[in-house]
Amino acid sequence: MSLLTTVMEHSLDDGYAEAARARGAEGSSRLPSTAKGRLVLGLGLALAAVVVTVGAVSTHAAAPVLAKERDALVSRVNDANKAADELQRQVEADRDKVERAQDAALQSGDDSGAEQLAARTGTGAITGPGIKLVIDDASGSGSGGNVSDPRNTGSYGKDGRVKDHDLQYAVNGLWLAGAEAVSVNGQRLTALSAIRAAGDAILVDNRPLVPPYTVLAIGDGPRLAQAFQDNEGGRYLKIIQESYGIRSTVSTQKSLTLPAALGVTLRVAGPEASAEPSGSPSPSASGSGSALPTAPPSGAVSGSPSGAPSKSTRSTATKSTSTSTSTGTGAATP
Repeated sequence: MSLLTTVMEHSLDDGYAEAARARGAEGSSRLPSTAKGRLVLGLGLALAAVVVTVGAVSTHAAAPVLAKERDALVSRVNDANKAADELQRQVEADRDKVERAQDAALQSGDDSGAEQLAARTGTGAITGPGIKLVIDDASGSGSGGNVSDPRNTGSYGKDGRVKDHDLQYAVNGLWLAGAEAVSVNGQRLTALSAIRAAGDAILVDNRPLVPPYTVLAIGDGPRLAQAFQDNEGGRYLKIIQESYGIRSTVSTQKSLTLPAALGVTLRVAGPEASAEPSGSPSPSASGSGSALPTAPPSGAVSGSPSGAPSKSTRSTATKSTSTSTSTGTGAATP
Protein backbone atom coordinates (compact mmCIF):
# COMPACT_ATOMS: atom_id res chain seq x y z
CA MET A 1 0.00 0.00 0.00
CA SER A 2 2.85 2.41 0.79
CA LEU A 3 4.25 1.92 -2.72
CA LEU A 4 0.87 2.69 -4.33
CA THR A 5 0.45 5.73 -2.13
CA THR A 6 3.90 7.03 -3.10
CA VAL A 7 3.18 6.54 -6.80
CA MET A 8 -0.13 8.40 -6.53
CA GLU A 9 1.29 11.30 -4.50
CA HIS A 10 4.56 11.68 -6.45
CA SER A 11 3.64 10.91 -10.06
CA LEU A 12 6.51 13.08 -11.35
CA ASP A 13 10.00 11.81 -10.60
CA ASP A 14 12.07 14.09 -8.41
CA GLY A 15 14.84 14.22 -10.99
CA TYR A 16 12.49 15.65 -13.61
CA ALA A 17 11.25 18.23 -11.12
CA GLU A 18 14.79 19.36 -10.30
CA ALA A 19 15.68 19.62 -14.01
CA ALA A 20 12.61 21.76 -14.64
CA ARG A 21 13.48 24.08 -11.75
CA ALA A 22 17.07 24.43 -13.00
CA ARG A 23 15.92 25.27 -16.52
CA GLY A 24 13.54 27.87 -15.19
CA ALA A 25 16.31 29.45 -13.15
CA GLU A 26 18.59 29.69 -16.22
CA GLY A 27 15.85 31.18 -18.42
CA SER A 28 13.85 29.91 -21.39
CA SER A 29 15.96 31.51 -24.13
CA ARG A 30 17.68 29.04 -26.48
CA LEU A 31 19.99 31.65 -28.09
CA PRO A 32 23.68 31.34 -27.36
CA SER A 33 24.79 33.58 -24.56
CA THR A 34 28.50 33.81 -25.50
CA ALA A 35 29.97 36.01 -28.23
CA LYS A 36 31.46 33.03 -30.04
CA GLY A 37 28.11 31.24 -30.19
CA ARG A 38 26.37 34.32 -31.53
CA LEU A 39 29.08 34.72 -34.19
CA VAL A 40 28.61 31.12 -35.37
CA LEU A 41 24.84 31.60 -35.49
CA GLY A 42 25.24 34.75 -37.57
CA LEU A 43 27.55 33.06 -40.04
CA GLY A 44 25.10 30.14 -40.42
CA LEU A 45 22.21 32.48 -41.16
CA ALA A 46 24.27 34.41 -43.69
CA LEU A 47 25.32 31.21 -45.46
CA ALA A 48 21.69 30.02 -45.65
CA ALA A 49 20.66 33.38 -47.11
CA VAL A 50 23.40 33.14 -49.75
CA VAL A 51 22.34 29.63 -50.77
CA VAL A 52 18.68 30.65 -51.12
CA THR A 53 19.62 33.73 -53.14
CA VAL A 54 21.88 31.78 -55.52
CA GLY A 55 19.16 29.17 -56.05
CA ALA A 56 16.55 31.81 -56.87
CA VAL A 57 18.88 33.55 -59.33
CA SER A 58 19.72 30.25 -61.07
CA THR A 59 16.06 29.32 -61.39
CA HIS A 60 15.21 32.71 -62.82
CA ALA A 61 18.06 32.49 -65.32
CA ALA A 62 17.06 28.97 -66.44
CA ALA A 63 13.37 29.83 -66.88
CA PRO A 64 13.70 31.14 -70.48
CA VAL A 65 15.68 28.05 -71.51
CA LEU A 66 13.05 25.71 -70.04
CA ALA A 67 10.28 27.70 -71.72
CA LYS A 68 12.04 27.39 -75.08
CA GLU A 69 12.48 23.64 -74.63
CA ARG A 70 8.81 23.27 -73.71
CA ASP A 71 7.71 25.28 -76.75
CA ALA A 72 9.94 23.16 -78.98
CA LEU A 73 8.44 19.96 -77.54
CA VAL A 74 4.89 21.24 -78.03
CA SER A 75 5.74 22.16 -81.62
CA ARG A 76 7.13 18.67 -82.27
CA VAL A 77 3.99 17.08 -80.85
CA ASN A 78 1.76 19.27 -83.01
CA ASP A 79 3.81 18.45 -86.12
CA ALA A 80 3.60 14.72 -85.35
CA ASN A 81 -0.19 14.98 -84.90
CA LYS A 82 -0.52 16.78 -88.24
CA ALA A 83 1.60 14.13 -89.95
CA ALA A 84 -0.52 11.36 -88.41
CA ASP A 85 -3.72 13.07 -89.58
CA GLU A 86 -2.31 13.40 -93.08
CA LEU A 87 -1.35 9.71 -93.14
CA GLN A 88 -4.86 8.79 -91.95
CA ARG A 89 -6.41 10.81 -94.77
CA GLN A 90 -4.06 9.10 -97.22
CA VAL A 91 -5.04 5.68 -95.87
CA GLU A 92 -8.72 6.50 -96.29
CA ALA A 93 -8.15 7.72 -99.83
CA ASP A 94 -6.22 4.54 -100.70
CA ARG A 95 -8.96 2.43 -99.13
CA ASP A 96 -11.55 4.16 -101.34
CA LYS A 97 -9.40 3.41 -104.39
CA VAL A 98 -9.16 -0.25 -103.40
CA GLU A 99 -12.93 -0.47 -102.92
CA ARG A 100 -13.56 1.08 -106.35
CA ALA A 101 -11.10 -1.36 -107.90
CA GLN A 102 -12.85 -4.28 -106.20
CA ASP A 103 -16.22 -3.06 -107.45
CA ALA A 104 -14.86 -2.84 -110.98
CA ALA A 105 -13.30 -6.31 -110.78
CA LEU A 106 -16.30 -8.08 -109.26
CA GLN A 107 -19.01 -6.23 -111.16
CA SER A 108 -21.03 -8.56 -113.40
CA GLY A 109 -23.89 -6.92 -115.25
CA ASP A 110 -26.15 -5.01 -112.84
CA ASP A 111 -25.14 -7.15 -109.88
CA SER A 112 -22.93 -5.35 -107.30
CA GLY A 113 -20.78 -8.30 -106.39
CA ALA A 114 -18.38 -6.40 -104.15
CA GLU A 115 -21.18 -4.84 -102.12
CA GLN A 116 -22.92 -8.18 -101.62
CA LEU A 117 -19.66 -9.83 -100.62
CA ALA A 118 -18.86 -7.01 -98.17
CA ALA A 119 -22.33 -7.24 -96.62
CA ARG A 120 -22.09 -11.01 -96.24
CA THR A 121 -18.63 -10.98 -94.66
CA GLY A 122 -19.26 -7.98 -92.40
CA THR A 123 -16.88 -5.54 -94.08
CA GLY A 124 -19.83 -3.57 -95.48
CA ALA A 125 -23.03 -2.19 -94.01
CA ILE A 126 -26.24 -4.18 -94.39
CA THR A 127 -29.91 -3.22 -94.05
CA GLY A 128 -32.95 -5.43 -93.63
CA PRO A 129 -35.58 -6.76 -91.24
CA GLY A 130 -34.58 -8.58 -88.10
CA ILE A 131 -34.82 -8.64 -84.32
CA LYS A 132 -33.53 -6.50 -81.48
CA LEU A 133 -32.26 -8.24 -78.34
CA VAL A 134 -31.54 -6.08 -75.27
CA ILE A 135 -29.66 -7.66 -72.35
CA ASP A 136 -29.18 -5.63 -69.15
CA ASP A 137 -27.79 -6.17 -65.66
CA ALA A 138 -30.20 -7.07 -62.89
CA SER A 139 -31.66 -4.23 -60.86
CA GLY A 140 -30.61 -6.14 -57.69
CA SER A 141 -28.79 -9.29 -56.70
CA GLY A 142 -30.39 -12.49 -57.94
CA SER A 143 -31.63 -15.11 -55.49
CA GLY A 144 -30.41 -18.19 -57.38
CA GLY A 145 -31.54 -21.66 -56.37
CA ASN A 146 -32.10 -23.28 -59.77
CA VAL A 147 -30.77 -26.83 -59.83
CA SER A 148 -29.84 -26.51 -63.50
CA ASP A 149 -28.20 -23.13 -62.98
CA PRO A 150 -25.51 -22.83 -65.71
CA ARG A 151 -23.69 -20.13 -63.72
CA ASN A 152 -23.32 -22.20 -60.55
CA THR A 153 -19.53 -22.02 -60.56
CA GLY A 154 -17.09 -20.02 -58.49
CA SER A 155 -15.59 -18.21 -61.48
CA TYR A 156 -18.82 -16.44 -62.43
CA GLY A 157 -19.86 -15.07 -59.04
CA LYS A 158 -23.33 -14.60 -57.60
CA ASP A 159 -24.08 -11.08 -58.81
CA GLY A 160 -26.59 -10.02 -61.43
CA ARG A 161 -24.12 -8.55 -63.90
CA VAL A 162 -23.96 -9.71 -67.51
CA LYS A 163 -20.80 -11.71 -68.26
CA ASP A 164 -18.97 -12.15 -71.54
CA HIS A 165 -20.06 -15.80 -71.59
CA ASP A 166 -23.72 -14.70 -71.48
CA LEU A 167 -23.25 -12.57 -74.59
CA GLN A 168 -21.43 -15.43 -76.31
CA TYR A 169 -24.40 -17.74 -75.69
CA ALA A 170 -26.85 -15.12 -76.95
CA VAL A 171 -24.88 -14.34 -80.12
CA ASN A 172 -24.29 -17.99 -80.97
CA GLY A 173 -27.99 -18.62 -80.38
CA LEU A 174 -28.80 -15.97 -82.98
CA TRP A 175 -26.41 -17.54 -85.50
CA LEU A 176 -27.98 -20.92 -84.78
CA ALA A 177 -31.44 -19.44 -85.35
CA GLY A 178 -30.45 -18.29 -88.83
CA ALA A 179 -29.26 -14.71 -88.41
CA GLU A 180 -27.56 -13.27 -91.49
CA ALA A 181 -25.63 -10.51 -89.65
CA VAL A 182 -25.19 -9.57 -85.98
CA SER A 183 -23.90 -6.52 -84.13
CA VAL A 184 -23.45 -5.80 -80.40
CA ASN A 185 -23.76 -2.17 -79.30
CA GLY A 186 -22.92 -1.08 -82.83
CA GLN A 187 -19.91 -3.43 -83.18
CA ARG A 188 -20.38 -5.67 -86.23
CA LEU A 189 -19.40 -9.30 -85.75
CA THR A 190 -17.42 -11.18 -88.39
CA ALA A 191 -15.61 -14.50 -88.62
CA LEU A 192 -12.69 -12.88 -86.76
CA SER A 193 -14.75 -11.34 -83.94
CA ALA A 194 -14.26 -12.27 -80.31
CA ILE A 195 -16.28 -11.58 -77.17
CA ARG A 196 -14.05 -11.59 -74.11
CA ALA A 197 -13.77 -10.06 -70.65
CA ALA A 198 -11.15 -7.78 -69.10
CA GLY A 199 -11.94 -7.66 -65.40
CA ASP A 200 -15.57 -6.61 -65.12
CA ALA A 201 -15.66 -5.09 -68.62
CA ILE A 202 -16.92 -6.94 -71.71
CA LEU A 203 -14.86 -6.49 -74.88
CA VAL A 204 -16.09 -7.06 -78.42
CA ASP A 205 -13.14 -7.00 -80.81
CA ASN A 206 -11.09 -5.37 -78.01
CA ARG A 207 -13.59 -2.51 -77.68
CA PRO A 208 -15.18 -2.12 -74.23
CA LEU A 209 -18.97 -2.04 -74.02
CA VAL A 210 -21.31 -0.74 -71.34
CA PRO A 211 -24.76 -2.09 -70.44
CA PRO A 212 -27.43 -2.35 -71.63
CA TYR A 213 -26.15 -4.57 -74.44
CA THR A 214 -28.17 -4.15 -77.64
CA VAL A 215 -27.78 -7.07 -80.04
CA LEU A 216 -29.18 -6.56 -83.56
CA ALA A 217 -29.65 -9.47 -85.96
CA ILE A 218 -30.71 -9.36 -89.62
CA GLY A 219 -33.13 -12.03 -90.79
CA ASP A 220 -36.78 -12.99 -91.01
CA GLY A 221 -37.95 -11.20 -87.85
CA PRO A 222 -40.82 -13.41 -86.56
CA ARG A 223 -39.18 -16.67 -87.60
CA LEU A 224 -35.80 -15.61 -86.25
CA ALA A 225 -37.24 -14.50 -82.90
CA GLN A 226 -39.17 -17.74 -82.44
CA ALA A 227 -36.21 -19.91 -83.43
CA PHE A 228 -33.94 -18.03 -81.02
CA GLN A 229 -36.32 -18.34 -78.09
CA ASP A 230 -36.66 -22.08 -78.73
CA ASN A 231 -32.93 -22.90 -79.01
CA GLU A 232 -30.17 -23.03 -76.42
CA GLY A 233 -29.44 -19.30 -76.55
CA GLY A 234 -32.97 -18.21 -75.71
CA ARG A 235 -33.39 -20.83 -72.98
CA TYR A 236 -30.06 -19.81 -71.46
CA LEU A 237 -31.24 -16.20 -71.13
CA LYS A 238 -34.42 -17.38 -69.42
CA ILE A 239 -32.41 -19.40 -66.90
CA ILE A 240 -30.10 -16.54 -65.90
CA GLN A 241 -33.10 -14.21 -65.69
CA GLU A 242 -34.82 -16.55 -63.24
CA SER A 243 -31.61 -17.16 -61.29
CA TYR A 244 -30.01 -13.72 -61.25
CA GLY A 245 -32.61 -11.24 -62.46
CA ILE A 246 -30.65 -10.43 -65.63
CA ARG A 247 -33.17 -8.80 -67.95
CA SER A 248 -33.55 -9.57 -71.66
CA THR A 249 -36.18 -8.56 -74.22
CA VAL A 250 -36.65 -9.61 -77.85
CA SER A 251 -38.58 -7.54 -80.39
CA THR A 252 -38.99 -7.80 -84.15
CA GLN A 253 -37.91 -4.87 -86.31
CA LYS A 254 -39.05 -4.01 -89.82
CA SER A 255 -35.76 -2.39 -90.78
CA LEU A 256 -32.32 -2.52 -89.20
CA THR A 257 -29.00 -1.12 -90.41
CA LEU A 258 -25.82 -2.77 -89.21
CA PRO A 259 -22.55 -0.89 -89.77
CA ALA A 260 -19.46 -2.36 -91.33
CA ALA A 261 -16.85 -4.00 -89.14
CA LEU A 262 -13.62 -2.12 -88.53
CA GLY A 263 -10.11 -3.43 -88.92
CA VAL A 264 -10.92 -6.55 -90.97
CA THR A 265 -8.08 -7.51 -93.31
CA LEU A 266 -8.34 -10.21 -95.99
CA ARG A 267 -5.15 -12.28 -96.00
CA VAL A 268 -5.89 -15.58 -97.74
CA ALA A 269 -8.88 -16.32 -99.98
CA GLY A 270 -10.01 -18.89 -102.48
CA PRO A 271 -13.04 -19.84 -104.55
CA GLU A 272 -16.16 -20.67 -102.59
CA ALA A 273 -16.77 -24.41 -102.31
CA SER A 274 -20.01 -25.83 -103.65
CA ALA A 275 -22.75 -26.43 -101.09
CA GLU A 276 -22.90 -30.00 -99.84
CA PRO A 277 -26.19 -31.83 -99.23
CA SER A 278 -25.35 -32.18 -95.53
CA GLY A 279 -25.29 -28.42 -95.10
CA SER A 280 -22.08 -28.54 -93.07
CA PRO A 281 -19.96 -25.40 -92.99
CA SER A 282 -17.34 -25.22 -95.72
CA PRO A 283 -15.38 -21.96 -95.35
CA SER A 284 -13.85 -20.55 -98.50
CA ALA A 285 -11.15 -18.55 -96.75
CA SER A 286 -8.52 -19.43 -94.22
CA GLY A 287 -7.92 -16.97 -91.38
CA SER A 288 -9.88 -14.18 -93.05
CA GLY A 289 -13.17 -12.43 -92.58
CA SER A 290 -14.59 -13.74 -95.85
CA ALA A 291 -15.49 -17.23 -94.70
CA LEU A 292 -19.02 -17.91 -95.91
CA PRO A 293 -20.46 -20.96 -94.17
CA THR A 294 -23.49 -22.46 -95.85
CA ALA A 295 -25.10 -22.90 -92.43
CA PRO A 296 -24.67 -21.45 -88.97
CA PRO A 297 -21.54 -22.80 -87.29
CA SER A 298 -22.18 -26.21 -85.83
CA GLY A 299 -21.29 -26.53 -82.17
CA ALA A 300 -21.33 -22.75 -81.69
CA VAL A 301 -23.66 -23.21 -78.71
CA SER A 302 -23.14 -26.30 -76.61
CA GLY A 303 -25.48 -27.41 -73.85
CA SER A 304 -27.70 -30.16 -72.58
CA PRO A 305 -30.78 -31.24 -74.56
CA SER A 306 -33.05 -29.37 -72.19
CA GLY A 307 -31.31 -26.11 -73.04
CA ALA A 308 -29.89 -25.75 -69.52
CA PRO A 309 -26.19 -26.58 -69.71
CA SER A 310 -24.79 -28.41 -66.72
CA LYS A 311 -21.62 -27.44 -64.85
CA SER A 312 -19.36 -29.65 -66.97
CA THR A 313 -20.93 -28.59 -70.25
CA ARG A 314 -20.70 -24.94 -69.23
CA SER A 315 -16.97 -25.38 -68.67
CA THR A 316 -16.72 -26.85 -72.16
CA ALA A 317 -18.99 -24.18 -73.58
CA THR A 318 -16.72 -21.47 -72.26
CA LYS A 319 -13.96 -22.69 -74.52
CA SER A 320 -16.05 -23.59 -77.51
CA THR A 321 -18.05 -20.38 -77.62
CA SER A 322 -14.94 -18.27 -77.21
CA THR A 323 -13.46 -20.05 -80.18
CA SER A 324 -16.60 -19.92 -82.22
CA THR A 325 -17.07 -16.22 -81.78
CA SER A 326 -13.59 -15.65 -83.12
CA THR A 327 -13.66 -18.16 -85.95
CA GLY A 328 -17.21 -19.19 -86.71
CA THR A 329 -19.55 -16.23 -86.14
CA GLY A 330 -19.39 -14.25 -89.29
CA ALA A 331 -21.72 -16.15 -91.50
CA ALA A 332 -24.00 -13.68 -93.17
CA THR A 333 -26.38 -15.56 -95.45
CA PRO A 334 -26.76 -19.22 -94.42
